Amino acid sequence: MKIILLAVGKIDEKMFSDTVDLYAKRLNHYIAFETETIPDIKNSRNLSQDEQKHAEGLTILKKLQASDYLVLLDDKGAQYSSTEFAFFIEKKTHATPKRLVFAVGGPYGFSDEVLARANEKLSLSKMTFTHQMVRVIFAEQLYRAMTILNHEPYHHE
Repeated sequence: MKIILLAVGKIDEKMFSDTVDLYAKRLNHYIAFETETIPDIKNSRNLSQDEQKHAEGLTILKKLQASDYLVLLDDKGAQYSSTEFAFFIEKKTHATPKRLVFAVGGPYGFSDEVLARANEKLSLSKMTFTHQMVRVIFAEQLYRAMTILNHEPYHHE
């Protein structure tokens, strides 16, 4: 089983990409994990918000395999504590055949097509974060989840 973080837009700040890379390296000790970036839509200034979401959505859908379990990182999704998220990951790794894909949309969210394809939505917080920060927060929480599941001392209650 592999976990993939699929995100629209590149990371501009090196500190964010370095941190995501650090957690990705740590995660691969526990589970196959990779990040995949969908390039920003070209000439997006000439597109309406709906047109931009639609274009990003088509690209997201092209990256998916039919058997993928898709979880959208969305502010309207379910919220979990770190321990609850660990058990969520444990359940999904047992129930998902090949790839568990978490997606970060563009600045205007997900297209209707992506929302229809999604299996679930997950919120990292009621607060709003930049798309760059979401990647760091998600990678750290996934690493935290793996240490919780392996009874390692990283997480403190």
